[in-house]
Amino acid sequence: MVLCVAHKDMRKEFRNFKEQITQTNPIFVMRKVALIVGLAASLGFSNAQAVDWNWKGDIRYRYQSDLTDLSGVSGEHSRDRHRYRVRLGVYPWINEELSAGVQLASAGSGTETTSRNETMDDMFNPDPIYINEAFIDYHPTALSGNVNIILGKRSVASTLITLNDLVWDTDLTFEGATVQYGKDGDGKEKDGLSAVAGYYLLREQKNVNPLVDAKDAYLFAGQLAYKGEVSDISYQLGAAYYDYLNYDYNIGSGFFKNSIDYTGKDFNIVEFFGSFGGQITDTLPWKVSGQYAFNTAKHADWFNINDAKRDSYLVELKIGDAKQVGQWSLYGDYIRIERDAVTAFTDSDRNDGSGTNLEGFKVGAVYHLVQNMTLGVNYFNFQTIGDNSRTYHTFMADAVVKF
Repeated sequence: MVLCVAHKDMRKEFRNFKEQITQTNPIFVMRKVALIVGLAASLGFSNAQAVDWNWKGDIRYRYQSDLTDLSGVSGEHSRDRHRYRVRLGVYPWINEELSAGVQLASAGSGTETTSRNETMDDMFNPDPIYINEAFIDYHPTALSGNVNIILGKRSVASTLITLNDLVWDTDLTFEGATVQYGKDGDGKEKDGLSAVAGYYLLREQKNVNPLVDAKDAYLFAGQLAYKGEVSDISYQLGAAYYDYLNYDYNIGSGFFKNSIDYTGKDFNIVEFFGSFGGQITDTLPWKVSGQYAFNTAKHADWFNINDAKRDSYLVELKIGDAKQVGQWSLYGDYIRIERDAVTAFTDSDRNDGSGTNLEGFKVGAVYHLVQNMTLGVNYFNFQTIGDNSRTYHTFMADAVVKF
């Protein structure tokens, strides 16, 4: 209570100071400054102890058009939407060994795991906001700040080592416990060796019937990578293993864009990934990256797995990075994901959200229009593997502001 009163008194002094600062009496000004500094010091607000709050956010406005091209069918049958995504978070650096993060985000109905988009279609109703991140990051100084122990919910890019979205959609936020080596406070890999080990909760089975074997579903993840440079060529090489436990049930709808049934299936995914790149000019970089992932679980143990449909890969060529005003970037991806290769946690925008059993390409461009604002376009062209009677086309135009 005393601290709250002191804080109120301090804010009152700041308001009075702002209102009277224009007075010409130098003695008055000096007395006010001394009072405020003394009060702040008495409450412990010295520079050495102040928390660095690190506010971050972004807003994306998107026009999206989805069209299914069926053989022998013509006419207007596209789905056209205006959508937005907003994320606002605070990531306080509390002391040398402790930081944290809380982020709020849009998410439509809040039931699609791999999307944070809100579609504009509800007669101007107010839209809900959800907790998208909530984590504690402990990085003991005894380990020179190279190890992060993370508890809670955090974005996949800051949690794992990710190059692209073959295995994990970029909107995912993992929930559980993670130990990282070789990542900085923002979750980016440093030069040299990096490693990640994690335990993530997928679904609690609430059945308390003693006659039913109710096992919770969860995920173990392990990754190892190395990042370096040779003769002005930067590179990163790595491998990962993702082990799903008790995930062989009918998930149904309400979690992914389409209903999912994993009865009689298991996923023990091995991933290899890598990238290398350089500079075309001082301001124009290039990069080639690739991912290959396959499911080591077999039909002999899981009756709904097809041993011939357990592979997936993605290759990408990117030119430019659009980091500065006036700069641009272009990219092109080719992706093939067989039916039992990965789970539906992969990117949800391909092939009408089928997740797997697809092949096709994605191209896009970004232009940095003004400080902190970019304009971008993306085009998806995908088919179901073995079915060329229909092609799923998706076009997206984005305006993104980061702050």
